[in-house]
Amino acid sequence: MKSNQWMSLLGLANRARKIISGEELTVKQIQSGKAKLILLSADASANTTKKITDKCKSYEIPFKIVEDRHLLGQAIGKEARVVVAVLDDGFAKKLVTLLD
Repeated sequence: MKSNQWMSLLGLANRARKIISGEELTVKQIQSGKAKLILLSADASANTTKKITDKCKSYEIPFKIVEDRHLLGQAIGKEARVVVAVLDDGFAKKLVTLLD
């Protein structure tokens, strides 16, 4: 996986204030239809993984799994993050291509 590319793009999206992180906030953004893409760390708990992927499926929001919570946090200049929602179509589309 081209981790540096998606990470710099996510960092850019973060500086543009086009992402939010954290489970509760992400679920709210999915329900409100504002989330365009969800990034979930591969080491999220089974419970969180199920909750987020179920929400994504019922609201038809695409999601991608990334290696681990440390990379996800590092990409946005924060501590470990388990889940991040991308709120912008452009960033979301580009991230999907980098994460495929």
